[in-house]
Amino acid sequence: MTAATRQEVLNLYRRIFRLARRWHAASGQMEDTIREKQYIINEARMLFQKNKNLTDSELIKQCIDECTARIEIGLHYQIPYPRPIHLPPMALTPLQSRGLQTQEKLRKFSKPLYLKSHNEVS
Repeated sequence: MTAATRQEVLNLYRRIFRLARRWHAASGQMEDTIREKQYIINEARMLFQKNKNLTDSELIKQCIDECTARIEIGLHYQIPYPRPIHLPPMALTPLQSRGLQTQEKLRKFSKPLYLKSHNEVS
């Protein structure tokens, strides 16, 4: 990791914690605000810990882009949680179907940038 990339990652990490400190839930409820602040902090720690040993510059750049996208989406929609995605038509088939590999490929390509770190299938 270059010094510039390291600085960019650290700046993103600090930005997330500043965002969590100033976060207010859209509902206005104090319990929701506390829960959402804690979610932001836990999610950031978990993902940064998970990716701390990355050495490939392309993967690091993808993680930085994902982080930036999640910050911007969270600020725009006022929700700290990832937005749900919709699968393209024909992305769900019975397990006995022959087109399972094609459907897996469709699901993989339909996943937006801001959800690359999540392994959930919506």
